[in-house]
Amino acid sequence: ISSAMDNMYNVSSSLVLTGFNLSSENVAPTFLFATLSYMIILFCNLMLILTIVLNKSLHQPMYLILLNLPINDLIGSSGLFPQVIKEILTNSRTIQYSACVAQAFFIHIYAAGTVFTLTAMAYDRYIAICWPLKYNTIMTNAHIMKIITAVWMSCLVLIGVLFLLLLRLPRCRSEMTHPYCDNPSLLALVCEDTTINNIYGLFTVAFSQVIANVMILYTYLQILVACFRSKRSATKAKALQTCATHLIVFLLLEGLGLFTIISYRIKNISPHLRRFMGVSTLIFPPTVNPIIYGLKTKEIREKVVHFFRNKNLPC
Repeated sequence: ISSAMDNMYNVSSSLVLTGFNLSSENVAPTFLFATLSYMIILFCNLMLILTIVLNKSLHQPMYLILLNLPINDLIGSSGLFPQVIKEILTNSRTIQYSACVAQAFFIHIYAAGTVFTLTAMAYDRYIAICWPLKYNTIMTNAHIMKIITAVWMSCLVLIGVLFLLLLRLPRCRSEMTHPYCDNPSLLALVCEDTTINNIYGLFTVAFSQVIANVMILYTYLQILVACFRSKRSATKAKALQTCATHLIVFLLLEGLGLFTIISYRIKNISPHLRRFMGVSTLIFPPTVNPIIYGLKTKEIREKVVHFFRNKNLPC
């Protein structure tokens, strides 16, 4: 369908990205920064995944839900960095349309998946802190699997429909307005009416934001009330530390993500700032998440330290 539409409008199957417009002296430092950032993201997230998977003591609801966060971070960063590194190294700004759609799909899966995973983690902490005696009864393995399945199915359905609506439309342009591919940039290549796409795109953003913000606001308020009612100072401190860590990660993602979304609808905003914030959404959360959860979570930190001290995989 896509190739037939391309022929109808006589457009190339390759797209031209905006690029980062690097000077010759900035190519090497930018390449090193991008490569090092990707390696750090791969190392930290894979370490977190292996630590949780290979330690049976960490096969608990909190960590099984947390496991989805580094997996999702790897999807997002791997959707971005290989193409960006190739672009910097070869000074080539072209990308196949099919590869661009695939990159955009995985980046949007990452964005939605992170929001829903953080929401599921907030729900888990709410049950653990506000209903500690019922925690094991409520958070059974079957219930955890339902939560994780709901997170991924929601992402796949919402983003899948978004891209099915995009692919039905013919395009008549080949020049992207962004250094990487996402739905708004691909939609700008289309020559037909995109009203349905715009409405559905706003719906997916509104739906995910309402679900996430309402759930997190409600659970955190309940957790704060429970903490202040608790007479155990150690329990209160641990609960507040967990919530603060979770809130920092959530606010970082929300701030970067919402700015990127809003920037597409503000014509006067600097394109350099838009590119920087867009790329930051795919660099900082995947880098910070495993470090925060790895260092701030005592059980995970102990297993990682044990791994490096013994030079073998934990068991």
